[in-house]
Amino acid sequence: MSLNFEDFPGNPELKKSLSLAFDEGRFPHAILLEGSPGSGTAALSGILAKAAVCLSEDGPPCGRCSGCVKAAAGSHPDIVTLDGDANPRAFPVDAVREIRSGAYVRPNEAPRKVYRLLGVHNMSEPSQNALLKVLEEPPQNVWFLLTAVSSSALLPTIRSRVQIFTLDDGTPSGEGLEEATKIARAVAAPGEAELLFGTAPLIRDKDRLRTVLAQLFLLFRDAAVLRAGGESCLSGERDAPAYLASKLTRKSLMLLVEETARAQRALERNANTALLVTAYCAGLREAAGKS
Repeated sequence: MSLNFEDFPGNPELKKSLSLAFDEGRFPHAILLEGSPGSGTAALSGILAKAAVCLSEDGPPCGRCSGCVKAAAGSHPDIVTLDGDANPRAFPVDAVREIRSGAYVRPNEAPRKVYRLLGVHNMSEPSQNALLKVLEEPPQNVWFLLTAVSSSALLPTIRSRVQIFTLDDGTPSGEGLEEATKIARAVAAPGEAELLFGTAPLIRDKDRLRTVLAQLFLLFRDAAVLRAGGESCLSGERDAPAYLASKLTRKSLMLLVEETARAQRALERNANTALLVTAYCAGLREAAGKS
């Protein structure tokens, strides 16, 4: 009864792990899907939510049963979605407390109840603490599906209560890394000339800009992890993240991650590359406290 990932691209090992856990009845009560914008964290959480409420016993989600149809339409009573990517203010403490109380109410019609919390890197510390209480003592037959650009944005207590899966954004390994490393180091420089010089060639090449942004996202993410005391390295580059972690605060590093994610989303919406790169440089300088 393997999971049906509905042609979700890439990430074979991640999908294998999720499917095996589901097959063996040991799917985690709470998972965090981390990845850069465009990596598919929201889409994968949607597939898993459908699988949770699917009424078929053969390769859920089947896409045909009433559970799958309602889930696809966004009207299933046992799936609750809060989208912090669309609205960074989607997680006020009162909303999280409502989730906490509602989690202990039995599902309406599905085998499980699902809470999809997208973009939890935008969740405030008080809201995270409110969520922690239900993650520490989870009710039966409830799944919490969280997404974030980086797990390092969450409190260590939250990270310890969820199983983290990192999605591959499809960027070829190493491509654009050298250029991104130079730009990343330039962010911590006293002046802005080095940063402007390093990003100028990206204005004329949208594909190159997309690749470098993906690498910058990983570099800033790794630096934030190091600054928080972690060791995970997704970029494959150790020196630049260590340098940034030694120069900038954890808050600044997380702002760099968010600024890069914002630029990636703008690029996918076909923003003018010259204006995008200019705004991105200004945002990086401000995030690093250099403006």
